Amino acid sequence: MKAGTGPLLSTLLGLLFLSIQGTGGVNPGVVARITDKGLAYAAKEGLVALQRELYKITLPDFSGDFKIKAVGRGQYEFHSLEIQNCELRGSSLKLLPGQGLSLAISDSSIGVRGKWKVRKSFLKLHGSFDLDVKGVTISVDLLLGMDPSGRPTVSASGCSSRICDLDVHISGNVGWLLNLFHNQIESKLQKVLENKVCEMIQKSVTSDLQPYLQTLPVTAEIDNVLGIDYSLVAAPQAKAQVLDVMFKGEIFNRNHRSPVATPTPTMSLPEDSKQMVYFAISDYAFNIASRVYHQAGYLNFSITDDMLPHDSGIRLNTKAFRPFTPQIYKKYPDMKLELLGTVVSAPILNVSPGNLSLAPQMEIEGFVILPTSAREPVFRLGVVTNVFASLTFNNSKVTGMLHPDKAQVRLIESKVGMFNVNLFQAFLNYYLLNSLYPDVNAELAQGFPLPLPRHIQLHDLDFQIRKDFLYLGANVQYMRV
Repeated sequence: MKAGTGPLLSTLLGLLFLSIQGTGGVNPGVVARITDKGLAYAAKEGLVALQRELYKITLPDFSGDFKIKAVGRGQYEFHSLEIQNCELRGSSLKLLPGQGLSLAISDSSIGVRGKWKVRKSFLKLHGSFDLDVKGVTISVDLLLGMDPSGRPTVSASGCSSRICDLDVHISGNVGWLLNLFHNQIESKLQKVLENKVCEMIQKSVTSDLQPYLQTLPVTAEIDNVLGIDYSLVAAPQAKAQVLDVMFKGEIFNRNHRSPVATPTPTMSLPEDSKQMVYFAISDYAFNIASRVYHQAGYLNFSITDDMLPHDSGIRLNTKAFRPFTPQIYKKYPDMKLELLGTVVSAPILNVSPGNLSLAPQMEIEGFVILPTSAREPVFRLGVVTNVFASLTFNNSKVTGMLHPDKAQVRLIESKVGMFNVNLFQAFLNYYLLNSLYPDVNAELAQGFPLPLPRHIQLHDLDFQIRKDFLYLGANVQYMRV
C-alpha cells in the first residue's frame, strides 16, 4: 500500500475486532473490542497521514479580465499555486451507532504559495503571493459494511470542509491587485480548497483504506491440518461506547472442510478500557481444533523401538519386555513390538479463571510383529492424565505449551497373562515427557494467528484466563512504510 491516509483508520479498522453478541443466531468464535483509547490513537495517526495527503492537492490557476478606474482594463492570472505547509491540530474519531465512525478535524491551517502576473497593453507585471488559510475544519462519516467474501468495507459519506479566513500577502506595491484578489478570487479559491480536501479524503478512503482492509485474512493456516475462518459474521457495529466487529473464528480441516455441528457459545466481555483493544478467544475455537485433530487421527501415535532414545534401558522387543509380562517372550520369542496410542475422544479444554487444563483419555494397544510382518494384538491399556496448558501472546500469534501430570495406567486386556502395570506406567511417563510432549509443544509453538492486517503490531499485552474464554488486552502500533 502506498503511503497515504491508509493509517487514518487502518490502525483502527484494520484490526476489525469482534462483537459481544452474535447476529442472526451466529456467535463469533473470537471476540475483540476497540476502546476510546484506540479511537484516540487512530485519530492521532490519521492527522499524520492526512497532512501528507494535503501536500498532494493540486490547485487550479485563476485568470480573467479586470477594469479598475485608476488602472484601466487588463488581464490577471494567479498561477502555480502549491501547498507549502499545513498544520492539523485537533482531531477526533467518534462512534456513529449503527453506522460507523465520524472523523472531525478542527483548528487547522494551510499555507499556499503562488505567482501572479498582470498584463495591460504593453505593460507586464509579475510577482509572488502567500496565502494563509486559517480555521480549517473537516468532518466526514466512515460507513462500515461487509462484502460477500466476509471482509470489511468502508466508504466515506457526508464530507464537509470549511475555511474560516484567508489572509493573502502579495509582493510589490499593488494594493489594487490585493483588492482584486479579495473581490474576484478569494471566494472561488476558498470553495476550491474545501472541495479538494473532500475529494482527497474520498479518494484516499476508496484507493488506500478500502484496499488495506482487504488485506485482513479471511482464512489463515495454523498447520498442515488446521485452518481458521476469519470471515465476518456481520458488518462491523458501532455502539455507544465501542466498535465491535464479528468474525466466525471457526477452525476447520484444510483437507476436508465440513459444517460445524455445535453452535458457538456467547461470550460476555468485562467493561475494560485501559488498553486500545481487547480480544477474547472462546474455548470453542480450541475445542473445535481438538475435534478436527481427533477426527483426522492426528492425536493418535505409535511407538516403535527405533523411536526410543539410544540410551533407553527398555527396548520394544519381546525379550526386553519380559519384566512387564513374562509370558510374552515364551509365546513370541525374539520378536519386535509396536505400541499404538489412540485418544478415545477429542480432549476438551477446560477454561476457568486462572486455569487451562484438559484430561485426555487414551488407550494403548501392544502388538507383536510376526515374521510375516503381520501385527498381532497382545495387550490393551487405558491411560488417563491431566494436562495443564500455558499460552503466550506475541504481537501477532497465540502460542502454547503443555505441562502434563503423570499418566495413570490400568489394564483392560492381556492375552499374555500377568502384566506389570506400574512398571509400564513408569516407562510410558518417561516416553511421554521426553519424546511425545516435546514434539507436541514444538507444534504448539508455531502459533495460532490473530486476525491482523499488514503493518499492525500489538504491545503492552495483558493476558487473563476467564470462564470459557481467553482475554487479551493490548495497545496497537501501526508500522509506517
